[in-house]
Amino acid sequence: MGLHTTTSQHLADLLTGTNTRLLIVGGAGSLYLDKEHKVQLVDAPDFPDAYKPVANGMAAALAELRKRTDVKWTYVSPAADFQADGARTGKYILGGEEFHTNGKGKSVISYADYAIAMVDEIEKGSHVQERISVVAE
Repeated sequence: MGLHTTTSQHLADLLTGTNTRLLIVGGAGSLYLDKEHKVQLVDAPDFPDAYKPVANGMAAALAELRKRTDVKWTYVSPAADFQADGARTGKYILGGEEFHTNGKGKSVISYADYAIAMVDEIEKGSHVQERISVVAE
């Protein structure tokens, strides 16, 4: 079991049976490219080899979280282009399990807008025991 899984399971164990939410910063690599949820972004031919171990580790951690019904977890996958220094716009598009792009055909989000989406999820609590994804509007 990789460190992503070990860590997320440890955090889940600490919160078992409580009302405290567990939000996990996920990765885009485990988002699905098809409606049948058979092919993930990490499986795409142009997915960078350097990021495959992290993407696979995060996918394994998500798979283990999905087995948990004893903790209020939410896994939040950012866009494929996750920009540390990107602009804060305050606008984002919420998605689900499948890879998606914005109206410009881009899968991008700044850390600042991702943080806003996380806080919105914390406050609303609409996606307990689900994975959601976020791209810039």
